[in-house]
Amino acid sequence: MSKRFYLTTAIDYVNGQPHLGHAYEKIIADVIARAHRSLGEEVFYLTGLDEHGQKVQQAAIAEGKNPQTYCDELAVSWKNFACALGLTNDDFVRTTESRHKVVVQAILTKLNAEGHFYKAIYKGFYSPSAETFLTEKDRLPDGSFDASYGKVIELEEENYYFKLKAQQQWLIDYIEATPGFIQPGYRRNEVLGFLKNNTLEDLCISRPSSRLNWGIPIPFDPNYVTYVWFDALVNYISAPASQGDESVLSVFKGEQLSSISKLNSQNTNFSLWPADLHVIGKDILKFHAVYWPIMLKAMGLALPKQILVHGWWQKDGQKMSKSTGISVDPIAVIHEWGLDAFRFYVVRELAIGPDGNWTDGGFQSRYQAELGNGLGNLVNRSLSMLKRYRNGNIPTRSDELMADAEKAVQETIANLRGNELQAALQSIWNLVSRGNVYVQQTEPFKLAKDPANAARLDEVLYNLCEVCRVLAVLISPFLPETAAKIYAQLGLKQLPHQFSDASWGSLQAGHEIGEPAPLFPRKDKPA
Repeated sequence: MSKRFYLTTAIDYVNGQPHLGHAYEKIIADVIARAHRSLGEEVFYLTGLDEHGQKVQQAAIAEGKNPQTYCDELAVSWKNFACALGLTNDDFVRTTESRHKVVVQAILTKLNAEGHFYKAIYKGFYSPSAETFLTEKDRLPDGSFDASYGKVIELEEENYYFKLKAQQQWLIDYIEATPGFIQPGYRRNEVLGFLKNNTLEDLCISRPSSRLNWGIPIPFDPNYVTYVWFDALVNYISAPASQGDESVLSVFKGEQLSSISKLNSQNTNFSLWPADLHVIGKDILKFHAVYWPIMLKAMGLALPKQILVHGWWQKDGQKMSKSTGISVDPIAVIHEWGLDAFRFYVVRELAIGPDGNWTDGGFQSRYQAELGNGLGNLVNRSLSMLKRYRNGNIPTRSDELMADAEKAVQETIANLRGNELQAALQSIWNLVSRGNVYVQQTEPFKLAKDPANAARLDEVLYNLCEVCRVLAVLISPFLPETAAKIYAQLGLKQLPHQFSDASWGSLQAGHEIGEPAPLFPRKDKPA
């Protein structure tokens, strides 16, 4: 059974509509997925929705709907959003689906039987909006709690707890011995700092159904539902389980295995787990780098190979907020400027890790300078000159720019293997710049005026057209629509999906190209 490259985004909480942060995470995951496919690998890309919990229940009530109807309606919007971003996800999981609920309940039953849970009374502070218990350590110096927790109440109730505390040293040792497990490195250091300077509290994994009934029932106690985070994290294995992934199913037996196997939607001949990559935002690092590894260890499953943590976006240097009107509507930007322009900006502007700052002026500047005047100009004038001077027929091969192209290919692939997406784009645009400088240096429009320079003009035109073809292959994970347009304008029938196609010299002498057309028409700044 072959192992596919398995990557996931966080599943999004459906108490509202998608925004720039959601789009960014999905696009960087999509670029990584496309890149690995271009490297010849089989890929499985998972995204989806987190639909349980108090905030969803409250939002549904506020709209006068039952929670399932509320989630079903929003799920349509989120799936349409994924389509609008051009995602190539292989699955879309919803935590209200039967295939997910069955796996969650099987895990709860297994862990309870193996002694990983206990029941205890909690007395202390609770944040309904964050759906989390708070301790004295969470207080600010003045005794209050951070505004992000909303209204904090005092609570006393009995719940089930998962034993985290006993695994603290094991997790520290694992993270220290596995440097690539959490990236970037400073996020790894952040987790290690937390673990070494705090005593882990055991994790409350239930909520009384008398207080919250919108959740997956605890199978061994119907008076409780599952805590939303314990439920949500399991999506990363419930999706593979529903594909019949033996590496996941092997940890279950008896009734639990039987209940999961009945829901297998496909009889696949590949495995997914362990995940190769979890792409998440910095705000949910603790859940993925502390809770999730300990949960997996208790289940008897391997840990994911890497957790890749991205930052947040601001708008004009300010925190985005619906209430203040400081926001970016990805769909509006895509309608105005095109999908590839949006995909390019969010990856080019921001390396994975630090926070970013969206400005409309910055977007327009990159569109004009790097897409329009850079890539678009190079492709359009190269193909237009071939049409004008050689009736659109490719001349004899010339290797003048081969070394530049090969360097760009090697650097791009190396950067993509390391999930350095911004650096990969910079490597690609070095070749774009080289191509435009080459036009200035060789001046083909002057060579064309003298028949004695015909052979030199052929060399120049071949190099320019072949650079455009190589660029189409390299940009394919980032700008798939543009890559396909370049190949079509070059008169090539296939799609530029494999990096192996980026080897120099594929354009054959005598091949006739298609019709050149602007890739990135000039646009005014949006109102």
